[in-house]
Amino acid sequence: MALLITDACINCDVCEPECPNEAIFMGPEIYEINPQKCTECVGHFDEPQCVQVCPVNCIPVNPQWVESQDTLWEKYRQLQASVA
Repeated sequence: MALLITDACINCDVCEPECPNEAIFMGPEIYEINPQKCTECVGHFDEPQCVQVCPVNCIPVNPQWVESQDTLWEKYRQLQASVA
């Protein structure tokens, strides 16, 4: 699954630099997450780093982008291959 930043976001800027896949970016009004890059930190950390640092708890799982753990690992491998 990818994560989603809700409209409760206060634009505090702490989540963007924590994302190892550079999936978080500033949208028109609040930060957003590119679901094609979000692996919920699989391959990097045990827990999603953006969720850990968010002071307002506005980063739930995106119900529109459901993925299995295997799919997240595959996405991680593909992202790493494109960086190399």
